[in-house]
Amino acid sequence: MSGRFVRMVCTAALLAGTTLAVPAPTAGAAPAGPPDRSVSALLDRLRMLYRKAEEATETYNATEEKLKEKRAEADRLNEDLAEARLALTGSRNDAGRLAREQYRGAGGSPLSPYVEFLLSADPRRALDRGHEITRAAGRRAGTVDRLSDGERRAAALASRAREALGAQQTLAADRKKQRDTVRRKLAEVEGVLAALTPAQLAELHRLELRGTRAAQRRLLASGALGGPQAPSRDGGKALAYAFRQLGKPYVWGAAGPDSFDCSGLTSQAWAHAGDTIPRTSQEQWKSLPRVPLSELRPGDLVLYFEDATHVALYIGNGLVIQAPRPGARVKVSPIAANPLLGAVRPDADQAPMDSYVLPELPDDADAGADTGYGSADAPGF
Repeated sequence: MSGRFVRMVCTAALLAGTTLAVPAPTAGAAPAGPPDRSVSALLDRLRMLYRKAEEATETYNATEEKLKEKRAEADRLNEDLAEARLALTGSRNDAGRLAREQYRGAGGSPLSPYVEFLLSADPRRALDRGHEITRAAGRRAGTVDRLSDGERRAAALASRAREALGAQQTLAADRKKQRDTVRRKLAEVEGVLAALTPAQLAELHRLELRGTRAAQRRLLASGALGGPQAPSRDGGKALAYAFRQLGKPYVWGAAGPDSFDCSGLTSQAWAHAGDTIPRTSQEQWKSLPRVPLSELRPGDLVLYFEDATHVALYIGNGLVIQAPRPGARVKVSPIAANPLLGAVRPDADQAPMDSYVLPELPDDADAGADTGYGSADAPGF
């Protein structure tokens, strides 16, 4: 286990019973007292605004996934429709050829086979012609059936293709509205931040650290966390991918390779482990097997807020790796940095490895804020 990880584990443990260091007051400044009520209320408002932005982001992500699926469906239907129309053209040509043969005669006779059959004076020849007529009628019936089936199939495919195109256009319009909603929510956050003084920003940072410290202390003291400290083989691959993304920026709607949002990071980590999981945090919570915190192991996904609008990847010892918020970067955080909802396990059918060594973490793996008042233009902390 790396010395860097040991230091971070110790930091997580210290959150249970020690005081986090905060910036020292500048010369002449009054000692930091109880948090200003207006700043505390401001932090609550910023967290609410950020959460709404993240909800809108996950809604956008879900629509984007549906749009991709509908595009793929439309492409498949158009390919099937082209094949059906080609087959229909062949059936129509066969029907036309048989119709001409029926009325012109197989050997170029101006009389149809039926007329020749009726006028024939040779009984054996008439019988042979009767068999030919029966076979020709069977071929004609088969061609007509194929023609009818082809027409029905082509019509049905054309109708489904039109429906898929209409749904695609509706989803594209929804996506644009949701994109605008995300931008508007983030603009609200940025507007609030832009109006703050340096003192208010510093106090916001102190309040955030205090809240995270208290939540982590309560969680660790409760003994709720447990489970093996080694991932499965696939979980180890997912963790290795996530660790390689440390320091990359959070960008809403992004799923790599240069930037991520919260569920973009977790879905890509597991995709690179060879396991396809849903793109959004809500679908990850809804569809993946649940696991109690007492059985939590590295590689599990930790979900936050009552509507599962944030997700992180558990790495062990009370820590997660996450893409926390706009303006921040992929980082390691205390598991209690946001209100916990629960956890899910993408690799529920796999046992943990016998031994596991975490990758070496950079010195700034835990740098930056964890929760909800960042923006793309926010001052760094």
